[in-house]
Amino acid sequence: MIYTKTGDKGTTSLIGGRRVKKCDPRVEAYGTVDELNSHVGMLAEMMLAKAIDLEIPFDIRERYEQRYRQLKWTQNQLFVIQTLLATEDGETRKKMPQLDDTATAQLESWIDEMDESLPKLNSFVIAGGSIDAAQAHIARTVCRRAEREIVSIDEEEKLLQFVNRLSDYLFVISRYVLLLDNKKENFWSAE
Repeated sequence: MIYTKTGDKGTTSLIGGRRVKKCDPRVEAYGTVDELNSHVGMLAEMMLAKAIDLEIPFDIRERYEQRYRQLKWTQNQLFVIQTLLATEDGETRKKMPQLDDTATAQLESWIDEMDESLPKLNSFVIAGGSIDAAQAHIARTVCRRAEREIVSIDEEEKLLQFVNRLSDYLFVISRYVLLLDNKKENFWSAE
């Protein structure tokens, strides 16, 4: 059965059984990571749609396929983070799946690889340019909120580093998909 009615009074259980209000900072943090995971999933599906679009040149489809695989990997890492955030007891946490020590470095390598082909930035970027790029920016801003909420509960540095780097990755992918699509970036102007 999908519904248990145990949350009908505004509480939920953390992993380990302790009940807290649904507005508890820990619940806010893992809930925001869950929201982020959904946005990353949407972006992944957008990448997959382009990867199988036969009207797009093969080499470009391969690049979209790479981004799809990267985003699916990222979703799995985010699920691990959600689980850790939902677990406050240290002993229970040790038994849970852990974020790989190389996860942040993996994001950095993907960022560096995409960034090599991007023009240098001379202005702030405004979200948009394409639906894919806009979705990457939505995911990036939710990622930043998740980071702030994780900081508020004094989580371990490894989780923070990953989420911080993920927002950078999402920014770079927003620019990269515009390059692949031959579309222009939207830059901020004071005028």
